[in-house]
Amino acid sequence: MSVHIENHLWITLADGCRLGARLWLPAGAGDTPVPAILEYIPYRKGDGTRVRDEPMHGYFAAQGYACVRVDMRGSGESDGHLADEYLKQEQDDALEVIAWIAAQPWCSGAVGMMGKSWGGFNCLQVAARRPPALKAIMTVYSTDNRFTDDIHYMGGCLLNDNLWWGSLMLAFQGRPPFPEIAGPDWRAQWLERIAAMPFFPALWLAHQRYDAYWKHGSVCEAYDDIACPVLVVGGWIDSYTNAVPRLLERLTVPRRGIIGPWGHVYPHDGAPGPAIGFLQEAVRWWDQWLKGQDTGILDEPMLRAYVTDAYPPDGTRTFIPGRWVAEAHWPSPDITPRTLHLRADHGLGASDGGDAVLSIRSPQSHGRAGGEWMGTGCPGEMPTDQRLDDGGALVFETDVLDTAFDILGAPRLHVRAASDAPVAHAVVTLSDVAPDGQATRISYQVLNLTHRNGHETPEPLVPGAWFDLTVTLNDCGHRFAPGHRLRIAIGTAYWPLIWPAPHAATLALRDGRLVLPVRSGAETAQGAAPAFPPPAHGPLTPVTQLDPGRIERYSVQDCVTGTMRYVTDAEGGVFGEGIYRLDGVDTLVSHNLRRDLTIRDDDPLSARYVLTQTYEMGRAGWMTKIVTRTEMTSDAGYFHLSGQLEAFENDQPVARRDWSEHIARDLM
Repeated sequence: MSVHIENHLWITLADGCRLGARLWLPAGAGDTPVPAILEYIPYRKGDGTRVRDEPMHGYFAAQGYACVRVDMRGSGESDGHLADEYLKQEQDDALEVIAWIAAQPWCSGAVGMMGKSWGGFNCLQVAARRPPALKAIMTVYSTDNRFTDDIHYMGGCLLNDNLWWGSLMLAFQGRPPFPEIAGPDWRAQWLERIAAMPFFPALWLAHQRYDAYWKHGSVCEAYDDIACPVLVVGGWIDSYTNAVPRLLERLTVPRRGIIGPWGHVYPHDGAPGPAIGFLQEAVRWWDQWLKGQDTGILDEPMLRAYVTDAYPPDGTRTFIPGRWVAEAHWPSPDITPRTLHLRADHGLGASDGGDAVLSIRSPQSHGRAGGEWMGTGCPGEMPTDQRLDDGGALVFETDVLDTAFDILGAPRLHVRAASDAPVAHAVVTLSDVAPDGQATRISYQVLNLTHRNGHETPEPLVPGAWFDLTVTLNDCGHRFAPGHRLRIAIGTAYWPLIWPAPHAATLALRDGRLVLPVRSGAETAQGAAPAFPPPAHGPLTPVTQLDPGRIERYSVQDCVTGTMRYVTDAEGGVFGEGIYRLDGVDTLVSHNLRRDLTIRDDDPLSARYVLTQTYEMGRAGWMTKIVTRTEMTSDAGYFHLSGQLEAFENDQPVARRDWSEHIARDLM
C-alpha cells in the first residue's frame, strides 16, 4: 500500500497553542477512513527521532493506519513552553490531539496511542484520563511509578542519571525550531524558549520522597482508571522493566506483556539481540482493537519473556543467548519460591548455618563494575565482571549446581540489619558465577535504608538498632546452568550509579535468606514456547554518515590522592550514532558529551560530578550550537548544583543561562 507523508502540519489547540505534527497516511484514506496511531513526545519530529520514526510509522501506514507523530508543547516546532515532565498540561493537550485526530476525514474515529520511555509514560497517563476515541495503547519501557522506577531515584537513592538526564534536557530543549517552519520569528522563539527553560536536574532533586509531585502521573495510584487494552513491553537490559509484571498483575483491562533481552530501543531494533518482529506484533494488537479483527491475541499467554542463558560479563554485548517462554497468567502458578540462606561461612544454601553477625562497609567507589543504569545498546555500558566489586562486599555463594533451573520474576532478600549511621544505603547484587570464576550480574537493587518502610515518609535509622529489611531486586529471567554457582553480594555504596549517603556507614547483618522465583518449566498448550517473526520495517530515512564518532568508558584510581575517577567520553553521538546528516531536511547533527565522576574511597562527601556537552545542528549558512556544563557536589546537609548553557548561531553567542541551586538533603 502506498503511503503519503506530510512532513509538517499544525494541530491548533483551544488556547491557540499550535502543535507541530508529521502524518503518514495510507492511500485511499480520504475515501475510506482508517484508524490512527498517535506518538506524542518532546524529542523533535523533524530531526530528533526522524531516523526512528520513518521506518516504524511508515510500516504501520502501509498496513492501513494513519500515523501521527506530534511534538509536545514547547518542543520542536510546537508553540509554548515545556516546563517539566508529565505535567497535567501535557495530558490535557493530548486529549485535544486525540479528539482532533478522531475528527479528521481520513480517520475512522478509532485512535491508538504508543510510545517508548516518555511516550510510554504518557500513554499510561493519557489512558487513565479515558478519552473516548482512545481504544488501546502500547507502552514500551515505561513505568507506573515515577519515583521508584524512573531516571531520578531508585530505592530511595538519588540516581546520578538525574543530573545526566537533566543536562541532556537542557541541550535538547535548547535547540532552535527550523526557520522554514517557524518563519521569520524563529530566532525570537528560540531565545524565548531558552530564557524560560528551568534547571531540570534541580526540579527533580527538590522532591526526594514519594510526594504529590511524583504521585501525579504515577498510574499505580489508581490502576482502575485505565479502561482500554494495554500492551506493555520491557527489556532486561533496560531500566523500566519492573512495571511490566506489576501492570499485568494489577490492571483489570485486557493486557499482554513482552519482556526481551533488550536495552532502551524498540524491539524490532532490539539490542542486545535477538531482535524480534515487533512491528508485526504491534499490527496484530492494533488490528484487534482498532479494526475489530480477531487476531487471536486474547487466546495467547499474558506474558512472553526471554530467559537468558549464561553469558560472559562483557561491557559490550550485541547478543544474549536464551529462549522465549510463556506464562498464561501473571502472577504465574508455575513460579514458586525457593529459599537459600546466607550462612555464617559465606555459603548460600538450604540450611541457615548459624546466627552469626557479619558486617560490611564498602569503599565509596564500590560499583565500578555496575554498568549504566539504563542500557541503550551502546558500547561499554553493560555490567562487567562483578569480581571487581565483590571484594568490597559481603559475598555469599552456593555450591556448584548439579542441575539447571530458571528464575523469572523478582528475587527478594530478607535480613536483619543494623547501621552505625542514621542514613545508610544497602546494595544487593545477584550474579551467575561461571566455572572459570567470571561473575555476570543478573539482577540488583539499591535501597536507601531510611526508606525501608516506604518512600512517602522516610525515617532515620537508630544507630545500633536492629530492624527487619526486605530488598526486592529487579525482575529478571535467567537459567542457572550445571557447573555454575549463584552469588549474592551486599555492599553499602554503588558509585557511579547512585550518589553516596552522607556517612560512610557500616552495616551489620544476620539471619539472611534469599527467595528466588523459580519457574517450573512446565509448558501448557497456552504456555508453549512463543515464536516471533524476524524484524521488519518500512522505508528508512535517507542519512549520510559523516563520522562514526567515538566513545570511551573507563575508571582509574589515583594512588597518590586516593581519588577514583569514572569517565564516559562520547564524541559525535552520545548513543553511538556518530555525526550524520539527515538528507531529507539537510541537517547535520553532532552531539558530544563527557561525564567525569570522582570520589575517594574513604569520604562520601568527596563525590563530584561534572558533565559537559556540545550539541550542534544545522546546515551551510545556519549552524547552531548548544554548550552546557553542569556540576554537582554535596556536604552533609545540602546538595550543590550549578549549570551553564550557551547558545551559538554560526559561532556567534546569542544566549546564556546560569543556574546555582543548594537543596537540603532529605534523609538522602
